Order: sequence, then structure tokens, then C-alpha cells
Amino acid sequence: MLKFFKFEAHGTTLARETMAGVTTFAAMAYILVVNPLILSNAGMDTQAVIIATGLAAALGCFLMAFLTNYPIALAPGMGTNAYFAFIIVLGMGLSWQAALSLTFWNGIVFLILSLSGFRKKLAEAIPLGLQVGIQAGIGFFIALLGLKAAGIVTASPATIITHGNMTSPPILLAIGGLFLMCILSAKKIPGAILLSMVALAIGGFFVAGPDGATLTSKPDGIVGVPSGLGATFMQLDWFYPFVNPASLKIMFVLLILDLFDSLGTIIGVSRRAKLVDAEGKLPKMDRALTADALATVGGAIFGTSTTTSFIESAAGVEAGGRTGFTSLVVGILFLLSLFFYPLIIAVPAIATAPALIFVGLLMGQSLRDIPYDDFTETLTALLTALAIPLFFSITHGLAIGLLLYLVMQIATGKAKQVNWLTYVIGAIFIAFYAFG
Repeated sequence: MLKFFKFEAHGTTLARETMAGVTTFAAMAYILVVNPLILSNAGMDTQAVIIATGLAAALGCFLMAFLTNYPIALAPGMGTNAYFAFIIVLGMGLSWQAALSLTFWNGIVFLILSLSGFRKKLAEAIPLGLQVGIQAGIGFFIALLGLKAAGIVTASPATIITHGNMTSPPILLAIGGLFLMCILSAKKIPGAILLSMVALAIGGFFVAGPDGATLTSKPDGIVGVPSGLGATFMQLDWFYPFVNPASLKIMFVLLILDLFDSLGTIIGVSRRAKLVDAEGKLPKMDRALTADALATVGGAIFGTSTTTSFIESAAGVEAGGRTGFTSLVVGILFLLSLFFYPLIIAVPAIATAPALIFVGLLMGQSLRDIPYDDFTETLTALLTALAIPLFFSITHGLAIGLLLYLVMQIATGKAKQVNWLTYVIGAIFIAFYAFG
């Protein structure tokens, strides 16, 4: 094991790599609770999705560990799970089986692009302003879902949306949990989200909801044997994209989200771990993206939305993780955690809502990367970030941002500076609007 992961060459030890794995797991374990909660809105069995989430995360971590030897952990991603449940299924009316099929084929296409090298051309075709706007917009979208779930934001016929009863105990508990997450993260305490969720779950025993019952109910036990995966395993509507060509635009959005989420995380974490070469390039980038794609394919078969690299891997890197053994430890811990699913199920929604808000705020930090010296890129980023939560659609937010970019480039005499593939993508969106 020491020779395979090259501990000596990376200047690390077994103890350090193990602790780094534990640190990364603590930082991202919240996904075991949050992902099933989100996908349950699509009608999926919560217990089955818990198992699928753990298995997909473990598979992704193992693939990354053995294909790349990088300390990057994977799990079903935030943002794409919300897109899956709230937009594809609830918004567009597709079945969750069809959405799983789109996720599966997205993984296959992503794998082909990774192996062929075309993914680099696709990445270059998306303007920086649009990339930033997509990430921030998804963050604001997730935060909006969390605010709504906590009751902090509610519908209003007069003002469209408004605040809830800010003095009600459940809302005060949620706000307190959000503040706690922010404080712990500011102090750089590993597992800030998980620790805050545990505190909220405990607090839920002493706070009653509108029905008079406590927000947190007593769990059936601590240890339980996982069961119920059959409700989602291999339940894909396998050939849905082929008999419904209009769904290809959904798959395109999934591909774009997966591509930039993966690229951004892998590059960011690898730089912190000093894995890049003298030219600032990651030697095994293609292998890392291949692991990411294979994890998405496997996750869809298990029964969950897109599996991707997690930025929380940076927590393990800060703890000293430098090799794939860190990822291996994370994968093992995800498998072991499944045997404590009675505790996972017992976590109330009031404990997960602040996590959604917090993760959304973190994603919103990408606005600092807007190239403010380029007026076209700036407006593209801001319109995209604003449109995604307001349209309640990542697809339409991406489309209007890209079309604004193209129109402004043409109108200002910079049409020749635009990548040809960017025009192709814009034409695809126009065709979908015109004929779809």
C-alpha cells in the first residue's frame, strides 16, 4: 500500500493520510442527509437514495484513488441534485427514472469527451463570465431552496416573495444553525456543516413545529442494516433520451454543470496539494475526469444524481492529504456510515435547510472571479447568476446568459474573437426555443 500510493515520494505518512481522509469525510458527510432529502422531492425512496449516495461516493473515491492517486473525494453533487429534483422532475414533468437515464448518458458522454480530449474544446467554448454566472446562480438557487425549506422565505401575492415569521422557534433554530455554520467555518473547524447539523438535530428535540410535534423525532435505533436499494437500483428509463430527442437540451445542461464543477474542483484542490507541474498543469487531469465520469455512470445505476468531485476535499489536503489513500479512506467511511442509516433518517429538514443556504453562499463566492474589466463578461455573469434562481431554471439562465454574450460580442465588433463552438451552442439553444 505504501509503494502503490507512493507515500515517501509525496512526503507523507499513513497516519497523516488517514487523518486527512477522516477530515474530508467529516466535511462532506452532510451529503448523506441532504442528497436524499432533495431527491425525495422527485418521488424517490429516501432510504434507497441514502444507500445509493453512499455507494456512489465510495465508488467515486475508489476510482479517484486508484486511477490518479489524488486526494480528491467524490459524491453526488449539490446543484445538480437540485436541478434533477426541482427542475427536471417537478418543473419539466419527467419521471425520476427518466432523469436517472439522462444522468447515466450524461456520464457516458462525459467519459467519451474525457477520453477523446474534446472536453477541453468544450470548456474553452464557454466564456468565463458565463462559467462564473452558472456557479453563482446555482449557489443562489440552492440557497433559495434552503431559505424556503426553513420557512425564512415564503410566497406572497403582493410582493412575489417575503419573509416568514422571524420570531417562530423553528425559524430561529434554522437561523442559529446557519450562523453556527458560518462561525465554525470562519474558525476553519473541520466538519463545520456536519457539526452544525448535529447541533440542529439535537435542538429539534426541544422545538415544536406547527403541528405541535417536536422537529426531531426519536430514531428507531443507532445501527441498522442497509436495505431498500432495489427501489432505485437499475431503475433507469434506459433509452429515454433516444426516444425523446427534446431531452437532449437537459443532458447538455447536465454535461456543462458536471464539466465545470469537476474542472474547477479538481484544479483547485490539486493546486492546494501542489500536484501540478511547473507549467501549472495537472498531469493526470484526463484520468481524474474519467474517474468523475465513471462515478456518475455508477451513481445513476445505483439511483442518484450526478456524482462529482467535492471542493470539501480541500479540508483533507489542508490536513496533510497528498495521495489517493486519503480518497480511499473517505470511500471506506462512506460505506461504513451506511450501517448508521437510522440516525441519518432521523435528521429533520430544519437541520438540512441551513446547510443548503450555507453551501449556496459558498458557491456564490465565485462572483469574485468575474472579469470586471470586460463589460460583456461582467453583464453575462450577473444576468446568468440572477436569472437562474429567478427563472427557477438552470437551463434558461444559462441560455439567456450565453445569448446575451453572443449578441454583445457581435454588436461591439468582436464577433471574430468568439470561439466557433460557442456559436454552435448558442444556435442549439435558439433551435430548442424555436422548435421545442
